[in-house]
Amino acid sequence: MEYPHKINELIRAESIRLVGENIEKPGVYSLREALKLADELELDLIEISPNADPPVCRIADYQKFLYQQKKKQKEMKSKAIKVVVKEIRFGPNTDEHDYNFKLKHAQKFLEEGAKLKAYVFFKGRTILYKEKGEILLLKLAQDLEELGKVDQLPRLEGKRMIMMLSPKPKK
Repeated sequence: MEYPHKINELIRAESIRLVGENIEKPGVYSLREALKLADELELDLIEISPNADPPVCRIADYQKFLYQQKKKQKEMKSKAIKVVVKEIRFGPNTDEHDYNFKLKHAQKFLEEGAKLKAYVFFKGRTILYKEKGEILLLKLAQDLEELGKVDQLPRLEGKRMIMMLSPKPKK
């Protein structure tokens, strides 16, 4: 069985630094002494930091140690921030009412902490009105100035002109 850590007889260092709650006196021990201590406690000697000089080990139940490591990783993963990207689509000839309607949605998305991908989609010959699309996106960026900052200025990608905004950090 392959272990992610060296345990017991797999540890090759002559002297090791013992840490943990099972020992009265943490410090540097010879490998033989540490193995004897672990054996007396009916636990495993686990190498936690192999690159340290001398390597750091701890006396614990190896299965319990692995379980706690997995639990810590899972907890850290759950605390990681998940980035949500919401999209808002405009046409090059979007009128004022539709613009305001989509602006309210954009404000809500940014307040919720989601990133915003606003784009103008050009159908057929409307690609001739690239400037209209760019003006529309820049107007949106200006209207959302208090809530978000522009990550990427309007850029034409195929039939779409895309602009990215991210929420400003809350104070």
